[in-house]
Amino acid sequence: MSVVNLSQISTQLESENARDRLLALVSLRNVPATDAVPLIKKVLNDEHMPLRSMAIFALGIKQTDECYDILIDLLRHDPDYGIRADAAGALGYLEDPRAFEPLVRAFLEETDWLVRFSAAVSLGNLKNPEAYSVLVRALNSQEVVLQQAAIAALGEIGATQAVEDILRFARSEDWLVRQRLAEALGHLDHPKSRPALAYLQKDSHPQVSQAATVSLQRLNSDV
Repeated sequence: MSVVNLSQISTQLESENARDRLLALVSLRNVPATDAVPLIKKVLNDEHMPLRSMAIFALGIKQTDECYDILIDLLRHDPDYGIRADAAGALGYLEDPRAFEPLVRAFLEETDWLVRFSAAVSLGNLKNPEAYSVLVRALNSQEVVLQQAAIAALGEIGATQAVEDILRFARSEDWLVRQRLAEALGHLDHPKSRPALAYLQKDSHPQVSQAATVSLQRLNSDV
């Protein structure tokens, strides 16, 4: 992209019209990270919350050396729980191993479920097996979405030792929980995984049974 166009985008990001700023941010999609990040930073504190959220997400995709520090600062200090959740989610996309401890701390210390949910998902993205104990704790949450995130993340980190813990969700009333279980088991080659997936193949919800079929195929292809 030419310097002229980048200059136009920079100007548009300062527009009084939130829609103009939003369109300018979207237009950075195909701009190299080194050029995009300085422009993204212009709207990180925008008064329009959806724009702020999109900018934070963009920092997880457009990765430069400063993105990590910016996201960690937002996760730790922003007063808005939605923004802290966005920062936690973006850290997962960044896949920087340094984010492990801050995400664990966010999961354990945050009181808002949305931030904890994003932290659990991102811990799965980091694929650090040390997240096991934190994620198992999340299985006991009263928030169903946290259970979903924890089950998925345990699959992502390959925690076969968690199979016994997550099998109790095979009869969950929430079909999304059962789907996450079916998907996770496809990453966990454990003696009880295949029988559980055979059970989930008969699930009344088509997305659960389909996920179980795909996971069984994955496990069998890895043999």
